[in-house]
Amino acid sequence: MFKTIADPADCEVRSVIRFLNAKNVKPVEIHSKLVEIYAENVMTDGMVRKWVRQFNDGRTNVHDEARSGRPSVVNDGLVAKVNEKICENRRFTKRMLFDEFPQISKTVLHDIVTNRLNYRKLCSRWVPKMLTMSTDLTVL
Repeated sequence: MFKTIADPADCEVRSVIRFLNAKNVKPVEIHSKLVEIYAENVMTDGMVRKWVRQFNDGRTNVHDEARSGRPSVVNDGLVAKVNEKICENRRFTKRMLFDEFPQISKTVLHDIVTNRLNYRKLCSRWVPKMLTMSTDLTVL
């Protein structure tokens, strides 16, 4: 009995398909060999056939192709500008910040302030979240 491999990378499985296809192994046999080594739900028979067709049509890359998607508006320059505005006035509201950056949605601004810059509201001031367990206990 063969040793099974858990959680294989997609490109690893595709490489095996490409290799076996180059040896003229039929897609059904490729699928059965994959199931034998990688477990039952590694890839469906239809997906194996799809990849065999793509490799027969000349595809050589086993990695996913880049997908077009919505580009992110958040970059390091924008985060630095938001941080600069916060440092100018620690008593800002998110509405005031939104007025300064109208091209960015409120949700994205909230994400920048709370997740990227790690600011939290404290006594109506925005402060960096730097408290640790030891400093929390000394304050009490």
